Amino acid sequence: MAIGSALSVGLIGLKAFIVQIQAFVSPGLPYFSIIGLPDTSLSEARERVKSACQASGFKWPETRVTVNLSPASMPKKGSSHDLAIAASVLSAAGAIAHDCLAGTIVLGEVNLDGTVLPINGLLPIMLHAREQGIATIIVPYANLDEARLVPDVKAIGVRHVGELIELMGGDADYRIPEATHAVNADVGATGMCPPPGDMSEVMGQQAAKWALEVAAAGGHHLMMTGPPGTGKTMLASRIPGIMSPLNETEQLEVASIRSLCGTLPGYGISDVPPFEAPHHTASTAALVGGGAGLAQPGAITRAHRGILFMDEAPEFSARTLQTLREPLESGYVAISRAKGTTYYPARFQLIMAANPCPCGYAYGNGERCTCREKDRVKYFSRLSGPILDRIDIQIEVPPVERISPGNAPSGDSSHAIRLRVIVARQMAQERFREFGWCCNAQATSTWLRANTSPKAIELVNRALASERLSLRGADRAMRLAWTLSDLAGKTSPGPEEMMQGISMRTRLA
Repeated sequence: MAIGSALSVGLIGLKAFIVQIQAFVSPGLPYFSIIGLPDTSLSEARERVKSACQASGFKWPETRVTVNLSPASMPKKGSSHDLAIAASVLSAAGAIAHDCLAGTIVLGEVNLDGTVLPINGLLPIMLHAREQGIATIIVPYANLDEARLVPDVKAIGVRHVGELIELMGGDADYRIPEATHAVNADVGATGMCPPPGDMSEVMGQQAAKWALEVAAAGGHHLMMTGPPGTGKTMLASRIPGIMSPLNETEQLEVASIRSLCGTLPGYGISDVPPFEAPHHTASTAALVGGGAGLAQPGAITRAHRGILFMDEAPEFSARTLQTLREPLESGYVAISRAKGTTYYPARFQLIMAANPCPCGYAYGNGERCTCREKDRVKYFSRLSGPILDRIDIQIEVPPVERISPGNAPSGDSSHAIRLRVIVARQMAQERFREFGWCCNAQATSTWLRANTSPKAIELVNRALASERLSLRGADRAMRLAWTLSDLAGKTSPGPEEMMQGISMRTRLA
């Protein structure tokens, strides 16, 4: 009985698990089967692997070949197991030694001509391999730069199945197409995404810039309302430039998500928080995640540890907006499909922008507005009370009345604002060290009520009594007060910070 083995890694969301692949070459009519809950793309590996092995000079067995993917109860998907399947068959047929792949993970998609193609999701796989004590991993050559981001794991890049055979001490007869050489020569040449613009480039809007600074310092959600052309989109796009840089753990989380989505080469490992801005026509699946089989990440997961910006927020469908409620509270999204439930992280800051009405000119005395009253009400009613109640800061962005001459900067630069944000964040992290929270937005209601001064809480109670705040809104106003206190260099908020926090929450109420 000839059995060959190889190790691969599967992914369900960002959760990785080791897949043991065994190939059994047995007497019988020629047949090639893959068992162990493969999806459609993995079942199609039969034709890819057979052709790729033959393109490497290997004579495919004229008998029955069975490949099992273990654990059999876990669904496996994608083409990243192709190279490991080929290695197990080569081992079972004696083309390579039976024990040469012990303790080694093999990953890669194979083409019909034997070339090895890059895969998505390699970074979370590498991190899992390191946790499991795996010392060596064989990856597509085009993924080699990404694989080297994880220390303590030796990554070996291969461009062809024939290279794998030779690497394991076997004999191969193959030729790597010129097109493959050209692709591999361009590996790592993808340009990094440009940095966010500077906040001083936005003319005026000092009150809005201050609100964004507070949001960045405390991790608060924010909504801007104002007529067209006042700078709402410009302000939002510059928020990553004033946020506290990501720490090493957060950088790996963000990079793992980008690796799974196939966008990591365009970013690399960066300490700049991500910024996602889906169009208002985006579907619920595009925003939250979805797809057949096991769900893929959506915009809210790609915005993890960063900003989800929803421009023209009332233009999003009501159903799409309502799906944000649970992730805003829990920090993750659970997507259930027929083959199982996939969990993705979704701890993002929500930034919304909206016009005051469909035409956009219902501000000031409203003389330019051409909308009927019922159209105005219908337009803004898509932002339901429960959604608005989860927005910590709600501000108006009025038209700019005058511009500065020449190219004089308007207000502080992003760098200056970021330095203040970092100091405030460090104060919060030191205060919450024993709880593991990184910002005021994560503080619990119990902690806030126990540590906020009675005079400040009395102001919150008055707002509750007058129905200016809900109970959730009261907690968010207290979190804002603590952030304002940090920015002012105080150890705890007083009545002044609390009054300002309540004002920033109820501007649109």
